[in-house]
Amino acid sequence: MRSRTHYPSPTDNTPRNDWKTIRTLAPYLLQHKSRVVLALSCLILAKVATVSVPLVLKEIVDSLDPRYGMIVLPTLAILLYGVLRLASSSFGELRDAIFAKVTQGAIRSIALQVFQHLHALSLRFHLTRQTGGMSRDIERGTRGISFLLNFMLFNIIPTLVEIALVTGILLNKYSIWFAAVTVGTIAVYISFTLWVTEWRMVFRRTMNDMDSKANTKAIDSLLNYETVKYFSNENYESKRYDSALAVWETAAVRNQVSLAALNAGQSAIIAVGVTLLVWLAADGVLKGEMTLGDLVLVNAFLIQLYAPLHFLGFVYREIKNSLADMERMFGLLEQNAEIRDTADAQQLETHSASIHFKQVDFSYESNRQILFNVDFVVPAGKTVAVVGHSGSGKSTLARLLFRFYEASGGSIQINHTDIRKLTQESLRRHIGIVPQDTVLFNDSIYYNIAYGRPDASRDDIISAAKSAHIHDFISKLPDGYDTLVGERGLKLSGGEKQRVAIARTILKNPPILIFDEATSALDSRTEKAIQAELKEISANRTTLVIAHRLSTIADADEILVMDHGKIVERGNHRSLLEQAGLYAQMWAMQQQEDAEPESTGEQQ
Repeated sequence: MRSRTHYPSPTDNTPRNDWKTIRTLAPYLLQHKSRVVLALSCLILAKVATVSVPLVLKEIVDSLDPRYGMIVLPTLAILLYGVLRLASSSFGELRDAIFAKVTQGAIRSIALQVFQHLHALSLRFHLTRQTGGMSRDIERGTRGISFLLNFMLFNIIPTLVEIALVTGILLNKYSIWFAAVTVGTIAVYISFTLWVTEWRMVFRRTMNDMDSKANTKAIDSLLNYETVKYFSNENYESKRYDSALAVWETAAVRNQVSLAALNAGQSAIIAVGVTLLVWLAADGVLKGEMTLGDLVLVNAFLIQLYAPLHFLGFVYREIKNSLADMERMFGLLEQNAEIRDTADAQQLETHSASIHFKQVDFSYESNRQILFNVDFVVPAGKTVAVVGHSGSGKSTLARLLFRFYEASGGSIQINHTDIRKLTQESLRRHIGIVPQDTVLFNDSIYYNIAYGRPDASRDDIISAAKSAHIHDFISKLPDGYDTLVGERGLKLSGGEKQRVAIARTILKNPPILIFDEATSALDSRTEKAIQAELKEISANRTTLVIAHRLSTIADADEILVMDHGKIVERGNHRSLLEQAGLYAQMWAMQQQEDAEPESTGEQQ
């Protein structure tokens, strides 16, 4: 037996590795190497121009100082000052324009890969995860990529380049104390910021976790709007939602208070550094070791350097937040697909298919076996029905045939080939299903029918609708085929949804059909109409019918009776009645149930 797979959540308390997250992102940036190089070149040119501005400003001020003789308007220096400021701004904007394609291309590639990977994961994974939480993880993760790339390139790297250039100039032109105070202030500032930010990340992670849980609760409640109303549980749902919001609120308040403390500490560090540098510069002017231009130069450097440095604290905090968001999204990519195609998997290409369940065992969990040595054949073009009480394992057969799960023992074969040797795409392309509960996309009727074969022409779609006896109904609607069906198709009745499901199965035109209790939720009149349509489309196709009502499968070529995961009887309708076993008991019980409403109606 196979044990149940555990899928860890990205919110598990596992150590974070920011460098691993960045390494995961890096290959997506290398898709546009030339743009990355150009953007970095523009970044360096912009910073060289920015650092040159105070140097030119010093010359302008010194040329206007009366202590140095005749005052001459420094026209060339003023023009150079303007050119450098323009160059700084222009190269910055050019960098943004060049890098935009890199950022948006990376977001698109990653979002698509996550989406494709989620579809590649097994049904078991999706049954254990909540869609609302996953969608929020993807949303925040892609937004985090944009923030990380923009601020890494446009703030952190430029600031580091500027710090290096300014420190070099101060060391070259002035006392070592200027560079020492500058570097020391920056070191203390960064250390303080990193230490406090790491402490604050606990609150941010809690906020993310509770935000996803609150979003999941909200989506789940709204999707089940009618159920909430049936039981008058609006207040109960509000309390469930608010319980998640309350934890989020507590973490958010702590996050905001700690942010205020961080900002206060950063401001104090910068204030001390600026005061020391201005004091050193003023003292140098008084001693005649520095000019007024030098004082202006140092002050201008401080303004240029500490302004982005103060912003660097915010950027670092947000980058940490972005990395946390990206970690959750990349965590989805690390989930292993339970069902994989083998390297030599074959394409299934056939217009006539036989199915053989060969001594199949299956367990959803290691301690709960569902199927025991199930063995039967559905010959090509024939119909085999499977009946039994709820929980007998009937619907599991359909999931195994679609290869949503692997059999724990035995094999399932199509045309004598084990389906594990076939590609999943080609296998599922050859199977059509009309399920008990048809779930439609929140789109038009046309889209939902066309989903059976997206490249089908409009004539083919209308033809399929006619074959499913739903064309007349659609034509009478104000918007016709463009009518929106609502969330999960709730704007349509049960019978209408089933006919849409039949239409898209007809459009798909597969050689294998599965009817999984396709009419069990319908009233008797609609059931008879739908049953006739199912019989019509299953003619000459290999068909597996999973049924609850025995009257719907009485004309099947073979009927399998399942009980507690085993086939306990098999034969056609007549032979099974003659056996006087479980099938005969179920038949008698259902006949009696059908007769009771009629007798009640006659007495009235």
